[in-house]
Amino acid sequence: MTTTLITGGNRGIGYEVARRLLHAGQTVWIGSRDSSSGQRAADRLGARFVPLDVTDDASVQHAASILQDEVGHLDILINNAGILGDVSAPEYMTPTQLQSVYETNVFGLVRVTHALLPLLRKGTTPSVINVTSGMGSFGLTQDPDRIESQYTLAAYGSSKSAVSMLTTQYAKTIPEVRFNAVDPGQTATDFTGNVGQTVEEGAEAAVRVATLGLATPTGTLTDRQGPIPW
Repeated sequence: MTTTLITGGNRGIGYEVARRLLHAGQTVWIGSRDSSSGQRAADRLGARFVPLDVTDDASVQHAASILQDEVGHLDILINNAGILGDVSAPEYMTPTQLQSVYETNVFGLVRVTHALLPLLRKGTTPSVINVTSGMGSFGLTQDPDRIESQYTLAAYGSSKSAVSMLTTQYAKTIPEVRFNAVDPGQTATDFTGNVGQTVEEGAEAAVRVATLGLATPTGTLTDRQGPIPW
């Protein structure tokens, strides 16, 4: 049975991805820095819960130890945890504002991936799915026909550009693990102020990649409709 860990899986898109993957027969672990919320979400879904704050080395290492002791391997890691951060115009952005966003969206992703690679290498057709955003796509943010071009989110957008680039770098250098980036699109959750498509639609890209099995590619960037520009 496929064992999957979803960071930030206690609500929003992460929660819906967990629900769908459980329905597909996977064993799903929900990682959340809020233990109460994470445990409640896991209990509602019939998932497993592991305390996991992606910004804290000790928390990430502890989560890895739990998975090692309980399962001994990991088949799929979905790096879903992320924050919007400060939405100041670029001219007013400070390094501190950028740093807080990068700590979760970029450094957290690297911290978790690094810690769990040994377990992934023990998995069956191991796969890492990084949740990025069209706001990190150079192509989409410059296309006047796309909603991404209507927003200016310097901290969040640049952090997601980094996520996409990290995905390609991992894919090129770790061939035994499949690395792909997915864009949920603007989805109506607390994260967006409940603006956008349904959470079911927002979960589709991650669910699709997480259920491809042996057909899982590597080094791709897709949304629910298919490939999108880097």
